[in-house]
Amino acid sequence: MGRGRVELKRIENKINRQVTFSKRRNGLLKKAYELSVLCDVEVALLIFSSRGKLYEFGSAGPSGINKTLERYQRDNFTPQDNVAEHETQNWFQEISKLKAKYESLQQTQRHLLGEDLGQLNVKELQNLEKQLEQALAQARRRKTQLMLEQMDDLRKKERQLGDLNKKLKSQLEAEGLNLKAIQALWTSTSDAAGTSSFHVHHSQRIPLDCEPQPVLQIGYQYAQAEGSSVTKSGTGETNFIQGWVL
Repeated sequence: MGRGRVELKRIENKINRQVTFSKRRNGLLKKAYELSVLCDVEVALLIFSSRGKLYEFGSAGPSGINKTLERYQRDNFTPQDNVAEHETQNWFQEISKLKAKYESLQQTQRHLLGEDLGQLNVKELQNLEKQLEQALAQARRRKTQLMLEQMDDLRKKERQLGDLNKKLKSQLEAEGLNLKAIQALWTSTSDAAGTSSFHVHHSQRIPLDCEPQPVLQIGYQYAQAEGSSVTKSGTGETNFIQGWVL
């Protein structure tokens, strides 16, 4: 009866896992030795256990493992990797150049702003002065050019407004509404409004010849001025007494 197929998965039992590792390690080392002898090849085998212990085999002896690994690294280094390394070196050189240029530009900017001038000699200061004068002259020329362009634009707008004004005046004259006629109309209207008078009806006149009669009343008494008649009731008795009643 044949042996059953072993499922490839991690052995959970620690003792069984260690026994299986020992058996298969020895078998793998034996197969590596047989391969190197039968086929006359250079074999290097490295095994690390779960505890970190190293097991190795080299067809050229213990010292031959290092030579085999060096040969592997040397032969495994493809031309593409060589190109990539060359490009990386070029990029590093380019970055160094840009960094130096950036620092030089920063230093020049500080000099133009009047900073860190103690490191410059007389010739360098003269060159810096010439650069500033040239920059100032260019700024003034640009400023003059902008002012002239603005003046031209304003003249164009002035001419357009003048033409529009003439067009409006011609339209007013065509319709018969001259400015002088309008002024005369307003003048006549204002004069007529200033000279106009208001007439009062005779029923609204206030008589000025009436004499008011003074009347004095204290309490329930009534007194009339001299020359006025005393009213009497229907029974012949007087309800009002002349003069003061104490």
